Order: sequence, then C-alpha cells, then structure tokens
Amino acid sequence: MVEKFDPQKNITKQETLSDSVSSFLSGDERAWFENELIKFQQQLRDLPNQASNLERAKLELEIAEVFIGLDRLNEAWESARPLVELFIVEQEFEYAVRSCRVLYQANHDLSIAALGQGCWLAVTYPINPTLSIEMLHNIVEETPDNSDGAAVAAMAAQYIADMRGEKDRENLMFLTTQVIAKVAKRHRNIEDEESIKIWIEILELNDTDQLFTRLAKIIDTITADNWWFNRDELRAQLPVN
Repeated sequence: MVEKFDPQKNITKQETLSDSVSSFLSGDERAWFENELIKFQQQLRDLPNQASNLERAKLELEIAEVFIGLDRLNEAWESARPLVELFIVEQEFEYAVRSCRVLYQANHDLSIAALGQGCWLAVTYPINPTLSIEMLHNIVEETPDNSDGAAVAAMAAQYIADMRGEKDRENLMFLTTQVIAKVAKRHRNIEDEESIKIWIEILELNDTDQLFTRLAKIIDTITADNWWFNRDELRAQLPVN
C-alpha cells in the first residue's frame, strides 16, 4: 500500500535552473536571475501579434522557472499552471513536464498532483531522459522510507536511463544506481551489492511490466484524481508499437 504523500515535506532536488532558493542566493546569483527575468519578459513583450500561442508559452515557462529561482513561488504557479494543457495540445510533452516541475517546486496545495502528472508524461513520452529521471527521483524524495513506492520510482528511473540514455547512458545509469542504493539503505538498511540485488528480486522490481503497473498506481495515489488532462485520449494517440 502506498502511504500518503506529504506536500509540505522538505525536498531535495537535482541541480536545475529553478532549484536555487532565493534566501540562499548570493548577490551575483540574484542579479543573474533578475536579469534573466527582465530578458524573458522583454522577449515576451517583443513578440509580434501574429506569434503563436506556443511561442508565447515557451517564454512564459522560462519566466516561471526564473520565478522559482527567485523564490517567487505564487507567481511561478500562476505563470506555469495554464501551460500544462497548452503544451499537451501542442504535443510538446517535454515542455509540459517542465511546467509540471515548476508547479511541483512552487509549494502549492496541488504541487504533489503536479508531480504525479509530470511523472506520468515523463514516463509515457520519450522526452529528455534526464528530466524524466529527475521527476521520478522527486517521487523517491517524497515517499516515506518504509514504503515500496520509492523503490518502484527509483527502478523505473533506472529503466529509463538504460533504455533512453543514449550518449548520457553511463552517467545516468551511475546516478540511478546510486539512488537505488540510497533507497535500499533507508528501506531495509542494506548496503552491499549482493543484498541489493536480492532486495530487488524480493520486491519484484526487475519485472518491468509489473514495475510500471505499480508506478501507475503510485501516480494515481499522489494525483488524487486531480488530473488536468485526459490520459485515455493521450493513450489512444500513442503509436501501437
């Protein structure tokens, strides 16, 4: 059984543009973010009237990510929230996941639902594997130590690293292996490689079909029916093979 996720739990994230927290920014870092904000806002104002909604949305997402960097979380949420559906309609799924990442980082009541939806998109579509892995590792951080949910998310991240990693495969596999070891340590206090292999077998994490079925249940739990798009419609549009 998946334990209830706590949206107020402190989280540890990988380093991205939007991970910096305002209170820890140096003067130079704050100035950089503020300059980025001015730049993107000016680019948005300079767009011609005939610019597409997609062009505008991409700049609005850049602005939302900078808001996260400046710890202007309410503004980040308000900027990014309308973008999820827009990017999905445009079939720009990587941008949709980035929007969900901003919404997750914005510390809103629905941030955990945003994480779940971003993970669903990140697993369903062949987007940048680093972003997919980052989103799944956020589930790891949000999941209680004694829950199997972290192990499921960590193994799913490694599967994506293996299948989609391409030129970054070695680095991503190393990263995901380290996270799996961390989860095994906190879940069952095991550390050696052989014990971790046995732990994976006992939890049946090496059964790929079952693994992603279990991940789907975890995502359903953390979204709590707060879906902003129709998954059935998106599944129907996927290639058969």
